[in-house]
Amino acid sequence: MNEFYFKDINDLYNRLKPALRSKVKELKIRHNLKIKEEDIFKYLADNKWPKSEDLTLYDMVEDILYLDNNKLIDYVANNIKEAS
Repeated sequence: MNEFYFKDINDLYNRLKPALRSKVKELKIRHNLKIKEEDIFKYLADNKWPKSEDLTLYDMVEDILYLDNNKLIDYVANNIKEAS
C-alpha cells in the first residue's frame, strides 16, 4: 500500500484542501455558515488528530467530511471571542 509523506504542515493542508473545500461548501449550503477551510483544519489539528494513532490521509479526509458541525461552530465562536 502506498504511504503519503508530507514535507510540512502546509503540504498536508494542501493535500486536504479538496475535502476542506467540500466541508465549507456543505456548511454554507446547509447551515448558512461562513467557516473557513483554515478553521476546520485548525479545529481538527487541535482537538481530534493529536489523540489519534497511525493516522492516514483517508482518516483525515473522513474526519473532515464527517466532523460534528456543532463542535466546530462552538470552537470557531470561542476562538473569535478569544481573539477579540
